Amino acid sequence: MNYLISIVGLIVVLGLAWVASNNRKEIKIRPIIQMIIIQLILTFLLLNTKFGLILIKGIAAGFTQLLNFANEGITFVFGGIANEGQAPFFLTALLPIVFISALIGILQHIKVLPFIMKWIGWAISKVNGMGKLESYNGVASAIVGQSEVFITVKKQLGQLSPQRLYTLSASAMSTVSMSIVGAYMTMIEPRYVVTAIVINLFGGFIIASIINPYTVTEEEDLLVVQTEKQSFFEMLGEYIMDGFKVAIVVAAMLLGFVALMAGVNSVFDMIFGVTFQEIIGYVFAPVAILMGIPVTESVTAGGIMATKLVTNEFVAMLSLGELASKLSERSIGIISVFLVSFANFSSIGIISGAVKGLHEKQGNVVARFGLKLLYGATLVSVLSAVIVSFIL
Repeated sequence: MNYLISIVGLIVVLGLAWVASNNRKEIKIRPIIQMIIIQLILTFLLLNTKFGLILIKGIAAGFTQLLNFANEGITFVFGGIANEGQAPFFLTALLPIVFISALIGILQHIKVLPFIMKWIGWAISKVNGMGKLESYNGVASAIVGQSEVFITVKKQLGQLSPQRLYTLSASAMSTVSMSIVGAYMTMIEPRYVVTAIVINLFGGFIIASIINPYTVTEEEDLLVVQTEKQSFFEMLGEYIMDGFKVAIVVAAMLLGFVALMAGVNSVFDMIFGVTFQEIIGYVFAPVAILMGIPVTESVTAGGIMATKLVTNEFVAMLSLGELASKLSERSIGIISVFLVSFANFSSIGIISGAVKGLHEKQGNVVARFGLKLLYGATLVSVLSAVIVSFIL
């Protein structure tokens, strides 16, 4: 029964992408099938094999060690600010972003990450039927972040067609930055975080190639990666400050959104006898069912999914932690994978703003297809959740 629901869910997701397609005659079926098969194989390896268990444990242990290193600096600056035995979210989940951001900057500076991103992107381009730039951008977005990635390709931004710009933006919104992966792992199981990162990469290409199909000629298939010439300590200071800004911005958004959600829920409960989150849960319940969530848990799951869309993934992950007792282990896994992406309304502004800062005309282009961008990125999250439902 679960397999049947998953198959129906997969067909519906691809169908919803097809309905929104701007050029159905250009859709290439073979690369889409290949990428779906790759998603299923990778998900099975990561979640259902001894190799996957060892790999996930290794990655989780690596991030745990990084968080321990970060904690040395946090303790030095903020030691004694919390009562013994307490773990404030800002200190334990958000501030480590500063250290991980600095580490990413170092790996960028010594050319390790550019090498990895370029060649993994090249390998993926052989599968997805897209250009080198699109493939590089998908990998780079998952490492350096949805706004920073455009800096690395800023030399080509002005020459890109709206179709290619949509694919780049959709990839950026469908992935997450490595700098905040450690924070995610403090909130949901690491194996779901790693799985989502890997399959979202291919999911972004699948959905974009249906909604926004096009052909890249050999003359257009260029990749010019821009690297800024900075001294080591200039770069390090910049990445440390960028990491701190991300931590502060996420903290501010959490403070505002969590408080606002609590207030709105209270008002709705007082007037209607049902919370706002429960109401939007009913709206998203059919989507949750298509993802393989049991009908009895679909409203709860739908509320968490909607929370992510209208606020951000951090607020939704906190909500998942609070409501986990109402959900089965399988449902928690499916929802966890759905939550690991930047697909929400605020990301439209972040991505269009990032592009506009580098090329004003192209930034306006991104802003114009903002809602379609969010639609595609949300379908990527649903597709990843459906793929996981086949395996769990």
